[in-house]
This record gives sequence, structure tokens and C-alpha cells, in this order.
Amino acid sequence: MLGDAVWLQQKNGHKFLSLFIDRKENSKGAVIIAHGRGWSPDFELYGTLRTRLAEEGYATLSIQLPVLPSTAILGLYVPLYPDARERFQLAVDFLKARGHRNIAIVSHSLGATMANQYLIRTEDTSVKAWVFVGILQGLEEMYRIKIPVLDVFGSDDWTVTMWGGPEREKQIRLNPGSAQVIVPGAKHFFEKREDELVRIVDSFLTTALRAKP
Repeated sequence: MLGDAVWLQQKNGHKFLSLFIDRKENSKGAVIIAHGRGWSPDFELYGTLRTRLAEEGYATLSIQLPVLPSTAILGLYVPLYPDARERFQLAVDFLKARGHRNIAIVSHSLGATMANQYLIRTEDTSVKAWVFVGILQGLEEMYRIKIPVLDVFGSDDWTVTMWGGPEREKQIRLNPGSAQVIVPGAKHFFEKREDELVRIVDSFLTTALRAKP
């Protein structure tokens, strides 16, 4: 496994796993990777994102978000949003403590919904860009988010993601530097399309974080 295991501690004493790959020299920025419902920081797509973005020159911190049993419906996760918001903040604080200032969030599926909840409520302005891939629900209170955002999903994605696409595009067009990308033929987990996803994310972050190509 590439990277270091880092245990971040919440106010209630609970420690959760994060996987950290640092780029101390010529870093293009630091990226917090947020997984989808029921998964883990290194599961398939998330392992690919955290390692491939590191290869592209970013420090990456893939965090464990709250999980419920695999049978849990989406609505059961709503009470866990405060827990997720605290974990995002601890991840931001961890990266800042290591000298990173250009911080972005790259999130997938329910992890994107949880990132949305964090960004509309935090007073910390350290996160400079947000990428959400296959978000499960529409954007909430987008007017509170003042940073560039990228909405990525596949043309063969889950119905709940594709159905909200046009409305999300209307919202993010009001946010300078933001965009929506629909990847032809891609499914929810971007199976066999991971390389294309990494290129899209890297291209967006290069501009959004004002990093050198």
C-alpha cells in the first residue's frame, strides 16, 4: 500500500483512518479524497484517485467517512452528517499543519453529499476547490459555496445522479471557474475509465488551485 496510515482523533475520542501521500517539493496542492456510501479510503476508485493524483504532483489524504451496514438506505446517513463534517475539518487541519495551503476536496457519491454539507457550514476558508463525482443528490445551498467546483458524472451513471444534472449545472454556472463534465459511457464507479477521470480532475485543479501545469 502506498502512503502512510494516519489516525485522526475526533472530539469524542474516536480515531478514524486516513491514508496520506505527501508531496513536499513542487506540490501542485493537497487533495482530500472522500469515498462513497459504505466503502473505505483505499477501495478501488478511491485507491486509484489517491495514488494517481499523487503521481500527478498532489499530496493526497484519503479519509474514512462514517459508514453504516450495507443495507442502510441513504436517509439513515443524514444523522451522521455532523460526524462527517468534523472529519473533513480534521483533514483540513492535518494538511494545514503540514504546510499545505492549496487544498481541494475530491469526493464521490455519498462522500460528495457529505462534502457539500461540510462546505456550506464551515467557516474555514482553506478549501480552494471542490470536485464532486457522481453525487447522489442535488446540491444544497450552493450559494454558500464561493469556490470553483467541478461536477463530474458518467452518461451511464446512476439515475439519481443523472436526473439532477441539469439543475446542478444551472447552480454551478453562477460560480466563477466552475464546470460540469459528463463522461460518455462512464458508469458510477468509472470502471475502466479511471485514467480519464484523473485527467479531468487534474486539469480542473491545476487551474482552480492556480498551480503550475
